[in-house]
Amino acid sequence: MLGLQPIFEAPSGPSLWWGALCVISLVNAIAWAVASARLRRSRPTADPAHHASRRWQLGLSAVFVLVCAFRSVFPRADVQRICLHDSWLSSVMMGRSLATVAELCFVAQWALLLAELGRNTGSRAAVRVARLLVPMIAVAEVCSWYAVLTTSYLGNTFEESIWAVAAALGTATAITLWPRVDRPQRPLLTVGIGFGLAYVAFMTTVDVPMYVSRWLADQASGRHYLSFAEGVRDVSLRWVVTGSWSDWRTEVPWMTLYFSVVVWVSIALTHVPRFATRPVPMVEVPDQRRAMAGATARPGGRTTAPA
Repeated sequence: MLGLQPIFEAPSGPSLWWGALCVISLVNAIAWAVASARLRRSRPTADPAHHASRRWQLGLSAVFVLVCAFRSVFPRADVQRICLHDSWLSSVMMGRSLATVAELCFVAQWALLLAELGRNTGSRAAVRVARLLVPMIAVAEVCSWYAVLTTSYLGNTFEESIWAVAAALGTATAITLWPRVDRPQRPLLTVGIGFGLAYVAFMTTVDVPMYVSRWLADQASGRHYLSFAEGVRDVSLRWVVTGSWSDWRTEVPWMTLYFSVVVWVSIALTHVPRFATRPVPMVEVPDQRRAMAGATARPGGRTTAPA
């Protein structure tokens, strides 16, 4: 049994929120299907390399959309072990494992796009930053699992801090590339930069401080943290069903934004056109000029213009 019955006995607040998440997930699935159909129709006229890149984006987005839909139907809070449905599908082990895969897919979408932009603009720095993003978030996922297994919010603090640093690096790189992009495409890049700045602002002013305050509160109360072995057993076998708004009120804002806006961003990345860049003027290096002069000199000391 999936164990969906308890939600209908819960207070109206969490019930309505859960219903909204389910509707949003359906909308997300339809939006992804539309994106897939659009990409398929564009294949005959699309640049092969660009089409292949967007197919990767579509596949990675599919994983993210599917997992976010699952997490919307079976919402849970990892460290607190709370959920809305009495089902093994609500276990933290199940949800966190799927979330790890989905979040790596999401950051891989951004890494692919930034690497593509870096190659098109001739920016080696952008390509290097793009290569850092997935390993950085892999470390963040390790921190997340530390928090989940031990119930220490210190792991979440480091996890969200790494996400913020990764976003700041990507956004700063996009800002440096803005002058190199053709004017008609700058508004699109500006939207991406704006999203990055808003995300970094949210993480540094809301999300990270929230986890820091929770960790400090636990430290002050002398909370006992689990060992890794105890944590593995706990996340696999224990989940606390609750429909109390007081238990969910701090989780509702970020979950709602995550399962809606962030999913829409993932789907939107499949529609991003290939960025055209402004031609960069060639700068002649002095050594090159001397080499050209030597190559065109005649025995009598006169030089001729190169053919």
